[in-house]
Amino acid sequence: MFREDLFLNHNFLGLSQDLSERGRARFIILPVPYDATTTFQPGARWGPASIIEASLHVELYDEELQFEPARAGIHTLNYLDVAVDPEETATRVLYIVREILKENKVPVVIGGDHSISTGAIKAVREFYNDVGVIQFDAHADLRDSYQGERYSHACSMRRVVEMGIPLIQIGLRSLSREEREYLNKQGDIKSFYAIQMIKNTAWRK
Repeated sequence: MFREDLFLNHNFLGLSQDLSERGRARFIILPVPYDATTTFQPGARWGPASIIEASLHVELYDEELQFEPARAGIHTLNYLDVAVDPEETATRVLYIVREILKENKVPVVIGGDHSISTGAIKAVREFYNDVGVIQFDAHADLRDSYQGERYSHACSMRRVVEMGIPLIQIGLRSLSREEREYLNKQGDIKSFYAIQMIKNTAWRK
């Protein structure tokens, strides 16, 4: 059922204007309600709205850090106007993240299926040469294409590796033969499998 109330323009943590105004904010959140490439069941499109809604019910004070990180300023953009085509959506993400980085602010992209990651990472790569990606995922997402789509969620990390970006994968427990063969050829991808992590904690080092 469509939840129109989840798409009201409220900001992350329900911050007051002095903490959420874009000009002074250190962090800018881009909500991307997209799940057109999802292959099991849709629903990731509701992720951004659900995260923002849940954030309205937490305290600003962090007991571990012993201060209020939100005082650095967090601005929440309107929900991205996504396209059906995943490559076009990734391109729209790229443009907006690029603008955020031009402002010398920290982009935070919330989605949304994994296909949206490609655009955000590509934008960061334009600004920083020394950058890497840590992927927490049950799946490798290293297919060259999936169901005829090179920008599917199942291909997001393949596109990242093609950018020359170092990749660390944590928690893998499901991958195709194609992905296994690709990993065998790519010596610079570090993959930690769930079964290994359970049996041996040495991976943390």
